[in-house]
Amino acid sequence: MAGGKGFLVDVGMRDLPFPLRVISRQDPAGQATVASISINARVMQEFEARSIDKFIQIVHSHRERIGAATLRRNIVDYLEELKATTVRIDFDYPFFVEKTTPVTHERCLVRHHCTYACKAWSLGGPPKVIFRCQVPCITTYPIAAPEHPGGLFGQLSVVDLEVEAKEDIFPEDLIDLVDAHAVAPIYSFLAEADQVEIIRRVHAVHKTSVEVIDEVKAELASRRQVDWYAVRCANHGMLHSYSTVIGTEKSSWVPFSGYDGEV
Repeated sequence: MAGGKGFLVDVGMRDLPFPLRVISRQDPAGQATVASISINARVMQEFEARSIDKFIQIVHSHRERIGAATLRRNIVDYLEELKATTVRIDFDYPFFVEKTTPVTHERCLVRHHCTYACKAWSLGGPPKVIFRCQVPCITTYPIAAPEHPGGLFGQLSVVDLEVEAKEDIFPEDLIDLVDAHAVAPIYSFLAEADQVEIIRRVHAVHKTSVEVIDEVKAELASRRQVDWYAVRCANHGMLHSYSTVIGTEKSSWVPFSGYDGEV
Protein backbone atom coordinates (compact mmCIF):
# COMPACT_ATOMS: atom_id res chain seq x y z
CA MET A 1 0.00 0.00 0.00
CA ALA A 2 1.37 3.41 -0.85
CA GLY A 3 0.04 6.67 0.38
CA GLY A 4 0.47 10.12 -1.06
CA LYS A 5 2.69 13.09 -0.38
CA GLY A 6 1.66 16.46 0.88
CA PHE A 7 -1.59 15.59 2.61
CA LEU A 8 -2.58 14.21 5.98
CA VAL A 9 -3.33 10.53 6.46
CA ASP A 10 -4.28 8.67 9.63
CA VAL A 11 -2.44 5.43 10.29
CA GLY A 12 -2.20 3.11 13.23
CA MET A 13 -2.95 -0.25 14.75
CA ARG A 14 -5.54 -1.57 17.19
CA ASP A 15 -5.80 -4.15 19.96
CA LEU A 16 -2.20 -5.36 20.07
CA PRO A 17 -1.96 -7.72 23.08
CA PHE A 18 1.29 -7.03 24.88
CA PRO A 19 2.76 -8.01 28.29
CA LEU A 20 4.12 -5.15 30.38
CA ARG A 21 4.24 -3.73 33.89
CA VAL A 22 1.98 -0.90 35.09
CA ILE A 23 2.38 1.29 38.14
CA SER A 24 1.03 -0.08 41.41
CA ARG A 25 1.11 1.21 44.97
CA GLN A 26 1.35 -2.36 46.29
CA ASP A 27 4.15 -3.41 43.93
CA PRO A 28 7.01 -0.90 43.46
CA ALA A 29 8.26 -2.89 40.46
CA GLY A 30 4.87 -2.56 38.79
CA GLN A 31 2.10 -5.11 38.36
CA ALA A 32 2.55 -7.53 35.47
CA THR A 33 -0.40 -7.51 33.09
CA VAL A 34 -1.33 -7.93 29.43
CA ALA A 35 -2.50 -4.70 27.82
CA SER A 36 -4.41 -4.16 24.60
CA ILE A 37 -2.53 -1.37 22.84
CA SER A 38 -3.93 0.92 20.14
CA ILE A 39 -1.91 3.64 18.43
CA ASN A 40 -3.08 6.29 15.98
CA ALA A 41 -0.89 8.82 14.20
CA ARG A 42 -1.54 11.60 11.72
CA VAL A 43 1.26 11.94 9.20
CA MET A 44 2.00 14.11 6.18
CA GLN A 45 4.37 12.05 4.06
CA GLU A 46 4.60 9.07 1.76
CA PHE A 47 3.52 6.18 3.93
CA GLU A 48 4.23 2.50 3.33
CA ALA A 49 2.53 -0.45 5.01
CA ARG A 50 5.84 -1.71 6.33
CA SER A 51 6.15 1.49 8.33
CA ILE A 52 3.65 -0.03 10.75
CA ASP A 53 6.63 -2.07 11.98
CA LYS A 54 7.84 1.12 13.62
CA PHE A 55 4.83 1.01 15.94
CA ILE A 56 5.76 -2.49 17.12
CA GLN A 57 9.44 -1.62 17.45
CA ILE A 58 8.74 1.36 19.70
CA VAL A 59 6.26 -0.62 21.83
CA HIS A 60 8.94 -3.25 22.46
CA SER A 61 11.39 -0.56 23.57
CA HIS A 62 9.00 0.71 26.29
CA ARG A 63 8.02 -2.23 28.45
CA GLU A 64 8.94 -0.66 31.79
CA ARG A 65 6.63 0.51 34.56
CA ILE A 66 3.90 2.21 32.52
CA GLY A 67 2.36 5.32 34.08
CA ALA A 68 1.58 8.93 33.25
CA ALA A 69 5.21 10.02 33.66
CA THR A 70 6.70 7.33 31.41
CA LEU A 71 4.01 7.81 28.75
CA ARG A 72 4.76 11.53 28.51
CA ARG A 73 8.38 10.63 27.73
CA ASN A 74 7.74 7.62 25.48
CA ILE A 75 5.20 9.25 23.16
CA VAL A 76 7.89 11.62 21.86
CA ASP A 77 9.54 8.59 20.19
CA TYR A 78 6.38 7.94 18.18
CA LEU A 79 6.21 11.54 17.00
CA GLU A 80 9.84 11.51 15.89
CA GLU A 81 9.99 8.05 14.33
CA LEU A 82 6.74 8.46 12.39
CA LYS A 83 7.27 12.16 11.63
CA ALA A 84 3.70 12.59 12.81
CA THR A 85 1.76 15.77 13.55
CA THR A 86 -0.24 14.06 16.33
CA VAL A 87 -0.05 10.68 18.06
CA ARG A 88 -2.49 8.99 20.44
CA ILE A 89 -1.72 5.80 22.40
CA ASP A 90 -4.27 3.81 24.42
CA PHE A 91 -3.34 1.08 26.89
CA ASP A 92 -6.35 -0.97 28.08
CA TYR A 93 -5.51 -3.51 30.76
CA PRO A 94 -6.87 -5.50 33.69
CA PHE A 95 -5.57 -4.48 37.11
CA PHE A 96 -5.97 -6.69 40.17
CA VAL A 97 -6.30 -5.44 43.74
CA GLU A 98 -6.13 -7.68 46.78
CA LYS A 99 -9.04 -7.01 49.14
CA THR A 100 -9.83 -8.45 52.58
CA THR A 101 -13.38 -9.63 53.27
CA PRO A 102 -15.17 -7.80 56.11
CA VAL A 103 -15.73 -10.64 58.62
CA THR A 104 -13.56 -13.67 57.88
CA HIS A 105 -10.69 -11.49 56.60
CA GLU A 106 -10.11 -13.77 53.63
CA ARG A 107 -7.92 -12.25 50.92
CA CYS A 108 -9.20 -12.18 47.36
CA LEU A 109 -8.19 -10.58 44.07
CA VAL A 110 -10.65 -8.22 42.39
CA ARG A 111 -10.28 -7.26 38.73
CA HIS A 112 -10.63 -3.63 37.58
CA HIS A 113 -10.50 -2.31 34.03
CA CYS A 114 -7.96 0.50 33.55
CA THR A 115 -6.91 2.64 30.59
CA TYR A 116 -4.13 5.10 29.87
CA ALA A 117 -4.78 7.48 26.97
CA CYS A 118 -1.87 9.70 25.93
CA LYS A 119 -1.87 12.28 23.12
CA ALA A 120 0.96 14.50 21.85
CA TRP A 121 1.39 17.14 19.15
CA SER A 122 4.44 17.95 17.03
CA LEU A 123 3.78 21.68 17.41
CA GLY A 124 4.84 21.45 21.04
CA GLY A 125 3.26 21.63 24.43
CA PRO A 126 3.21 18.88 27.06
CA PRO A 127 1.55 15.56 26.13
CA LYS A 128 -1.90 15.02 27.62
CA VAL A 129 -2.37 11.84 29.69
CA ILE A 130 -5.73 10.65 31.01
CA PHE A 131 -5.94 7.69 33.40
CA ARG A 132 -9.23 5.81 33.66
CA CYS A 133 -10.28 3.22 36.23
CA GLN A 134 -13.63 1.43 36.54
CA VAL A 135 -14.66 0.46 40.07
CA PRO A 136 -17.70 -1.77 40.72
CA CYS A 137 -19.48 -1.29 44.04
CA ILE A 138 -22.88 -1.54 45.73
CA THR A 139 -25.15 1.51 46.11
CA THR A 140 -28.74 1.95 47.26
CA TYR A 141 -31.47 1.46 44.66
CA PRO A 142 -33.04 4.92 44.15
CA ILE A 143 -36.67 3.94 44.92
CA ALA A 144 -35.75 2.10 48.12
CA ALA A 145 -37.92 3.09 51.11
CA PRO A 146 -35.84 3.31 54.31
CA GLU A 147 -38.92 4.15 56.39
CA HIS A 148 -40.32 0.65 55.83
CA PRO A 149 -38.86 -2.56 57.32
CA GLY A 150 -36.78 -4.24 54.64
CA GLY A 151 -37.37 -1.26 52.36
CA LEU A 152 -33.68 -0.67 51.65
CA PHE A 153 -32.09 -2.75 48.92
CA GLY A 154 -29.04 -2.38 46.75
CA GLN A 155 -27.86 -2.37 43.16
CA LEU A 156 -24.60 -2.96 41.34
CA SER A 157 -22.98 0.31 40.27
CA VAL A 158 -19.82 0.73 38.21
CA VAL A 159 -18.05 4.03 38.93
CA ASP A 160 -15.91 5.21 36.02
CA LEU A 161 -13.14 7.63 37.07
CA GLU A 162 -10.96 9.63 34.69
CA VAL A 163 -8.17 11.85 35.97
CA GLU A 164 -5.46 14.05 34.54
CA ALA A 165 -2.83 14.79 37.17
CA LYS A 166 0.56 16.43 37.62
CA GLU A 167 1.96 13.14 38.93
CA ASP A 168 1.18 9.44 38.75
CA ILE A 169 -1.99 8.37 40.54
CA PHE A 170 -2.06 4.73 41.57
CA PRO A 171 -5.11 2.67 40.59
CA GLU A 172 -5.41 1.55 44.22
CA ASP A 173 -5.96 5.18 45.30
CA LEU A 174 -9.00 5.58 43.04
CA ILE A 175 -10.36 2.15 43.96
CA ASP A 176 -10.03 2.89 47.69
CA LEU A 177 -11.74 6.25 47.16
CA VAL A 178 -14.85 4.64 45.66
CA ASP A 179 -14.90 1.75 48.14
CA ALA A 180 -14.80 4.19 51.05
CA HIS A 181 -17.96 6.01 49.92
CA ALA A 182 -20.05 3.10 48.57
CA VAL A 183 -22.50 1.05 50.60
CA ALA A 184 -20.07 -1.84 50.14
CA PRO A 185 -17.15 -2.79 47.89
CA ILE A 186 -17.25 -5.70 45.48
CA TYR A 187 -15.32 -8.87 46.34
CA SER A 188 -14.47 -11.89 44.20
CA PHE A 189 -15.09 -14.23 47.15
CA LEU A 190 -17.31 -14.02 50.23
CA ALA A 191 -17.70 -16.64 52.96
CA GLU A 192 -21.17 -17.09 54.46
CA ALA A 193 -20.43 -14.71 57.36
CA ASP A 194 -19.16 -12.08 54.90
CA GLN A 195 -22.32 -12.43 52.80
CA VAL A 196 -24.47 -11.87 55.89
CA GLU A 197 -22.50 -8.70 56.72
CA ILE A 198 -22.81 -7.30 53.18
CA ILE A 199 -26.58 -7.98 53.20
CA ARG A 200 -26.84 -6.25 56.59
CA ARG A 201 -25.10 -3.17 55.16
CA VAL A 202 -27.36 -3.11 52.12
CA HIS A 203 -30.43 -3.05 54.39
CA ALA A 204 -28.94 -0.59 56.92
CA VAL A 205 -27.03 2.02 54.89
CA HIS A 206 -28.78 4.46 52.56
CA LYS A 207 -26.29 5.74 49.94
CA THR A 208 -27.47 6.26 46.36
CA SER A 209 -25.12 6.47 43.40
CA VAL A 210 -25.82 10.22 43.22
CA GLU A 211 -24.48 10.64 46.77
CA VAL A 212 -21.45 8.47 46.00
CA ILE A 213 -20.64 10.51 42.89
CA ASP A 214 -20.96 13.77 44.84
CA GLU A 215 -18.64 12.57 47.61
CA VAL A 216 -16.03 11.18 45.21
CA LYS A 217 -16.17 14.40 43.16
CA ALA A 218 -15.63 16.51 46.28
CA GLU A 219 -12.50 14.56 47.22
CA LEU A 220 -11.02 14.76 43.72
CA ALA A 221 -11.76 18.50 43.57
CA SER A 222 -9.78 19.00 46.78
CA ARG A 223 -6.66 17.24 45.47
CA ARG A 224 -4.31 19.87 44.07
CA GLN A 225 -2.35 17.37 41.97
CA VAL A 226 -5.50 16.58 39.96
CA ASP A 227 -5.82 19.00 37.03
CA TRP A 228 -9.03 17.50 35.64
CA TYR A 229 -11.41 14.71 36.49
CA ALA A 230 -14.63 13.08 35.36
CA VAL A 231 -16.81 10.82 37.51
CA ARG A 232 -19.50 8.71 35.87
CA CYS A 233 -21.58 5.85 37.16
CA ALA A 234 -23.58 3.10 35.45
CA ASN A 235 -26.26 1.53 37.66
CA HIS A 236 -27.58 -1.98 37.05
CA GLY A 237 -30.86 -2.19 38.96
CA MET A 238 -32.48 -5.57 39.50
CA LEU A 239 -35.93 -4.40 38.35
CA HIS A 240 -35.05 -3.53 34.76
CA SER A 241 -32.89 -4.81 31.90
CA TYR A 242 -31.06 -1.55 31.16
CA SER A 243 -28.55 0.54 33.07
CA THR A 244 -28.91 4.17 34.12
CA VAL A 245 -25.97 6.58 33.87
CA ILE A 246 -25.06 9.73 35.79
CA GLY A 247 -21.86 11.76 35.84
CA THR A 248 -20.01 15.01 36.33
CA GLU A 249 -16.59 16.46 35.55
CA LYS A 250 -14.30 19.35 36.41
CA SER A 251 -15.51 22.24 34.28
CA SER A 252 -16.29 25.93 34.44
CA TRP A 253 -19.86 24.91 33.55
CA VAL A 254 -20.21 22.64 36.60
CA PRO A 255 -20.58 24.67 39.84
CA PHE A 256 -18.33 23.65 42.75
CA SER A 257 -16.48 21.10 40.60
CA GLY A 258 -13.05 22.43 41.52
CA TYR A 259 -12.49 24.33 38.28
CA ASP A 260 -9.79 27.02 38.56
CA GLY A 261 -9.17 26.26 42.21
CA GLU A 262 -12.82 26.40 43.21
CA VAL A 263 -13.64 23.68 45.75
